[in-house]
Amino acid sequence: MFPEVFFFKSIVYFLYRILLGKLRSNNPRGLHRKASTAAFYHNHLSKCQKFSSLAHKPNLPCHTVVFDLEGALLRSSSPFPYFMLVAFEAGSFVRALVLLLLYPLIALLGGESGLKVMVFVSFFGVKVRSFRGGSAVLPKFFMEDVGLEGFEVLRRAGKKVGVSGLPQVMVEGFLRDYLEVDVVVGRELKVFCGYFLGIMEERKRNNGAVILNFVDKEILGDEAFGGKFNNSIIGVSSFKTSLNNHIFSHCKEIYIVSRGEKRSWRPLPSHSTTKPVIFHDGRLALRPLPLAALALFMWVPFGIVLSILRIAIGVSLPHNLSIPILIFSGLRHTVWIPIPIPGTPAGSNAIKGQLYVCNHRTLLDPLYLSFTLKKELTAVTYSLSRVSEILSPIKTVRLTRDRVKDRAMMESLLRQGDLVVCPEGTTCREPYLLRFSPLFAEMSDEIVPVAVNTSVEWFHGTTAGGLKCFDPLFFMMNPSPCYSLRLLEKVSGLSTISDRDGERSRFDVANEVQQHIGSALGFECTGLTRRDKYMILAGNEGIVNGTK
Repeated sequence: MFPEVFFFKSIVYFLYRILLGKLRSNNPRGLHRKASTAAFYHNHLSKCQKFSSLAHKPNLPCHTVVFDLEGALLRSSSPFPYFMLVAFEAGSFVRALVLLLLYPLIALLGGESGLKVMVFVSFFGVKVRSFRGGSAVLPKFFMEDVGLEGFEVLRRAGKKVGVSGLPQVMVEGFLRDYLEVDVVVGRELKVFCGYFLGIMEERKRNNGAVILNFVDKEILGDEAFGGKFNNSIIGVSSFKTSLNNHIFSHCKEIYIVSRGEKRSWRPLPSHSTTKPVIFHDGRLALRPLPLAALALFMWVPFGIVLSILRIAIGVSLPHNLSIPILIFSGLRHTVWIPIPIPGTPAGSNAIKGQLYVCNHRTLLDPLYLSFTLKKELTAVTYSLSRVSEILSPIKTVRLTRDRVKDRAMMESLLRQGDLVVCPEGTTCREPYLLRFSPLFAEMSDEIVPVAVNTSVEWFHGTTAGGLKCFDPLFFMMNPSPCYSLRLLEKVSGLSTISDRDGERSRFDVANEVQQHIGSALGFECTGLTRRDKYMILAGNEGIVNGTK
């Protein structure tokens, strides 16, 4: 109980300091600061131009563009959803609930004071080394919020400098990794003994000159002093931000995005960026706007009870009874099965069961296939939590990642009955297929590809950095989660001698199955692997005590 009590006491003390500072801002010193800001407005107003004129600037690739993330790129005006994501994913359910309850106060304070409250509640006590929200969680939501018009201008710029009023750890991963920004200027957070204090470093008025000097030397190089790029730095921002941030005072020109323009901006289409968001983590599937977050927290108690009931029904009842009850509870299940239904192959290979090869969306993929076919299957996995193994109503067998041992084990299992394998080795939420491990290609004469897709409203049923034993629980907590299965035409494997002596290799078979599934789902096939996913999202190779 001590950490929670200390957390709440710290919030009360911090809010007291914020409110006290807000009252003091009405004194003559506060009026003096406002007068100074007004003078700054007047001195640099001559630089300001309409944003629409920048879109037609012919020599934009020869310029360095200093842009404000919130004012010149994102369509939304409130950073609250991003702090709610940090509070929920990096903190806890309680921390996110506290942030939601404080939203009226945050909206009342507004500006810098409201921002300080959100930063404190979201980051106070979070371990620095374990925070990966800026690279694993937030980029997807940032990308969905990017305006097409702002992005088109940014893409044409020669060099890019991103400026944000949000903490650096929240925006740097997105701007560098997905928008290829050269320099990111955010707010630094104070750290004590490896933990965030939830307090931002104060802005300094000379930061603009320091940053722009760095840009000249490190990005533009010697050419900046040779005349080609001299005085070529331009700023793009909203009116309010550009006047409050002194970095923009060092720009030759400032292009202002009006509120009316931002309201008409279109969302960024998929495949518009050089690097799409393929991997992302976190439990929340929706953008947690205040009303959406309120509805989510009101649903959670009912969702937990519903999830437990759904799991208990699926585990304890036979298929003929459990399927209609689960559908009545809100689960949606769509199936496409060719005629005749794929079954155990006949002929010389009849001693073996049928091999089903699925793409991997959640841990429930083999279970849903078993329900669809109404038959017992054995699922092989690279790693699975002990809890999931115990609760699974079908047999699960772990692979060792030793090719010789795994091949012998799979052949033995196929002789005992039907087998299902997910050769991606890990789940992928976005419409992409990871590289298929080719081990399955040598197991059977006939392989049945199974195209799997899911959709959820509120919670993702997968995780890279969390506890995988909770994955089915979160998936079933959604009001109406959907599973789609499509059994495809059989593909020839390499279990016969003639196939092995031919031109086809096991890699060819794996790629063929991947392409069939990708075509059926409309997904893009990639060469990315399980290791790539976990290095991006969790900073490891995905093998932590066998539970990842």
